[in-house]
Amino acid sequence: LPGDILIQKKNFTLYFPLTTGILLSIFISLVLFLISKK
Repeated sequence: LPGDILIQKKNFTLYFPLTTGILLSIFISLVLFLISKK
């Protein structure tokens, strides 16, 4: 996905899916909102 961060060094790789994290947090917030609404 666009917005993902990938840092590659000699013996170190950091992969941070920024877009995935944002979508996941929105989804979790929506689920919690629907649960608390009942």
